[in-house]
Amino acid sequence: MKFNTLICLSFLAVFSGAAELRAQSTMTPVDQIVAVVDEDIILRSELDQALSGIRRQYAGRENQLPPNEVLERQVLERLTLVRLQLQRAEATGVKVTDTEVDDAISRILRQNKIDFNQLQQQLLQDGFSLAEFRRTMHDELMVQKLRQRVIESRSDVSPSELEIALASSTQRKGEVRLSVLLIGVPDGASPEQVETARSKTEGVKKLIDEGSIDFTAAAIRYSDAGQALEGGDLGWRRYDQVPPAFADLVAGMDIGDVSQPMRTPSGFYLIKLTDRRETSKIVVTEFNARKIVVRITELQSEGEAKREIDAIYDRLQRGEDFEKLAKEQSDDDATAPLGGEIGWFPLEGLDPEFSELISTLKDGEFSRPFREASGWLIVKRTGTRQADRTEFYVRGQMMESLRMRKGEEAYEQFLRQLRGEAYIDYRLAKS
Repeated sequence: MKFNTLICLSFLAVFSGAAELRAQSTMTPVDQIVAVVDEDIILRSELDQALSGIRRQYAGRENQLPPNEVLERQVLERLTLVRLQLQRAEATGVKVTDTEVDDAISRILRQNKIDFNQLQQQLLQDGFSLAEFRRTMHDELMVQKLRQRVIESRSDVSPSELEIALASSTQRKGEVRLSVLLIGVPDGASPEQVETARSKTEGVKKLIDEGSIDFTAAAIRYSDAGQALEGGDLGWRRYDQVPPAFADLVAGMDIGDVSQPMRTPSGFYLIKLTDRRETSKIVVTEFNARKIVVRITELQSEGEAKREIDAIYDRLQRGEDFEKLAKEQSDDDATAPLGGEIGWFPLEGLDPEFSELISTLKDGEFSRPFREASGWLIVKRTGTRQADRTEFYVRGQMMESLRMRKGEEAYEQFLRQLRGEAYIDYRLAKS
């Protein structure tokens, strides 16, 4: 029995600094240091456990993995990068509590519809103890918090940026699924290093074009991107979520196409358009309503407010006009002059109890007195309509996409800088 999230988390354990495992490993005479990362070390036992996790993930597809020495180097690079992020997180005061770890594990149980005993059994099958798993979750949450901190500080989007992005994307509707292969170039690379990376990228592209290797296997074997061991798959993205350097190129590609090498600050990319689909029109139900509010204040007790709202309710039942009573009796300064008019609104984001109340009414019906935080109210549903909210959601999605894109670029730059400033000494035995 396998659970995708658990497999993923076992995979994450590949890259987390399992302190307990390191402590155990120092008592093993045959253990070796395979990397020095600033003042920290990575042991052979950690790398071996990481490699085992990768090989379990690719069971039955071992031919997609690169040669052992290349795989070792890829995984060690990831271990190193995560170790650097953990060091920076700790140095800048990022903390993760036991309660947060417990909550993360609870989410995994709910997502996979399993109980705690099944989780432990799965971990044992994958060769992990519960303590190692908790440490993995702790480290992953630390990295997530560091990432969020960096992204939030560097991803502001101005109104003009939003309008320009909306205008430039009007002809790019729908979503694309992309895979990428990156041949990295270090910051401050020499012309010779750049040319070597370009030649390697062109060589890989030639192998793909000739059918000697498919894109997924090539990404696993050659790519320096973070998604290398997933075959370069970026998943589904709207066009506004595609990096600007790729967007124009992808828009002109057919499904299955692989691009020519593209130079970026990170190196040379090959991009494959795996699939494309249209974005559905977004139509939501909106409601129109009026309300009468009687507030509870220092001058009006809850009992007095309840008696007043009950009196208004009796008058409504006797046929008095809701709009007229709202103007005369409602304590809500914003809506009372409008006869209690709230306007058109979707239920999304409203208080669940208020949403349920509106949903149960018919057009033209008013509710019984209803208690809310500030007092009592009566609501009358005056209309229902189907509204096209596509443009509204597109604006919101574009704003979020711009923030995400800026954040991703900022964090990629942050990681390059982090690695460039670190002392790293790899000690893998050469074959």
